[in-house]
Amino acid sequence: MCFPAALALPSLPTLEPSSSNSTSNWSGKDEDPNKGQAVKLSLPAYKWRFVIAYDGTRFSGWQYQQSTPTIQCILEEALTKITKLNRKDLCSVGASRTDAGVHAWGQVGHFITPFNYETLEGVHQGLNGLLPLDIRVREISPAVPEFHARFSVTSKIYCYQVYNSTIMDPFTRHYAYHSTYKLDAAVMREAAGHFLGKHDFSAFANTSRNDRVPNPVKTIFRFDVVEKGPLLRLEVEGSGFLYRQVRNMVALLLQVGRQAVPPDIVVRILESRDRKELAKYALQVPPHGLCLETINYKEEHLRLPTDSPASSFGRHHSISYCKVPFI
Repeated sequence: MCFPAALALPSLPTLEPSSSNSTSNWSGKDEDPNKGQAVKLSLPAYKWRFVIAYDGTRFSGWQYQQSTPTIQCILEEALTKITKLNRKDLCSVGASRTDAGVHAWGQVGHFITPFNYETLEGVHQGLNGLLPLDIRVREISPAVPEFHARFSVTSKIYCYQVYNSTIMDPFTRHYAYHSTYKLDAAVMREAAGHFLGKHDFSAFANTSRNDRVPNPVKTIFRFDVVEKGPLLRLEVEGSGFLYRQVRNMVALLLQVGRQAVPPDIVVRILESRDRKELAKYALQVPPHGLCLETINYKEEHLRLPTDSPASSFGRHHSISYCKVPFI
């Protein structure tokens, strides 16, 4: 089981006055990790953005749970050890609450500290040293107060992989769904085109106990079906996605690819706004084929504060030359 360590708050360093782009002396609001609501931050605060990749195979999704291991839980345990702050003070937030078994290459989050860092390389290296090998922090950057991992998002890109062959590739079994039905990629592209634009996606959303009443209207900017030998990559970019929306859209496209239903079935189901209508034609695909690829943000929210250290992308180790050659 995964429980956060409650560690002592370190003494705060003296904070120098800073410019309007600085994160110091900011007493704004951020999301309460326990309730998912805005809370007032009473201490001077510095905000840090991270990009994280993970293999979701053995985790119960992103969102923090005490009873089962989740990505957020493991990450926050490492952060509490690095910062000496407790979980509530960190106010960590993730951009997407990926399901159990779903992977990510470009998950984004943020956390808050009451102190600044001179450099982020040591923090970055320390985090990856504490995390298991199936979770990696790819980048840590200082963030302006306006940045929010969830609310600053302009679009998200997901990819679902399907291995279309009679025999499954054992090296992709954890990252692609195996379809033994011969799929017609051309008709799948035609059907995917009906998802483009602004629609009410109620028919493609499962009910979640954790969701507040979500807005079912989302915009799909692109939905590509890319063939790489037997591997099909279904890449979708949208303004946001409802609970299990991507997996439900993929499930219907697979039925189209098997030629069990025509491409224009997408239009009929969208217009119904009824999840039961989709259930007549398609079953949900498993989570392991899905990966959160990229999250895009408002450009102005990605600028760096003026009093901040440089972003860390990890560092290479180097070997210095020996003055005396080996004999």
